[in-house]
Amino acid sequence: MDTAHAHHATPARVTLNVSGMSCAACQAHVQGALEKTPGVSSAAVNLMTNEATVAFDPAVCDTGGIIRA
Repeated sequence: MDTAHAHHATPARVTLNVSGMSCAACQAHVQGALEKTPGVSSAAVNLMTNEATVAFDPAVCDTGGIIRA
């Protein structure tokens, strides 16, 4: 009997500076784009600090892909 084993990478977390946000709609747009990025498991965007904290699977995406989102 063959048994397949899934490989689960250790999740990574990065906090990025986000410029150009001026309202809650901007924040929601940025957060939505990050959450749709393949490999991203969660994203939290803070309008007041202009930062986004993103948890992601480094086997699927990297910080460059997150920034391009």
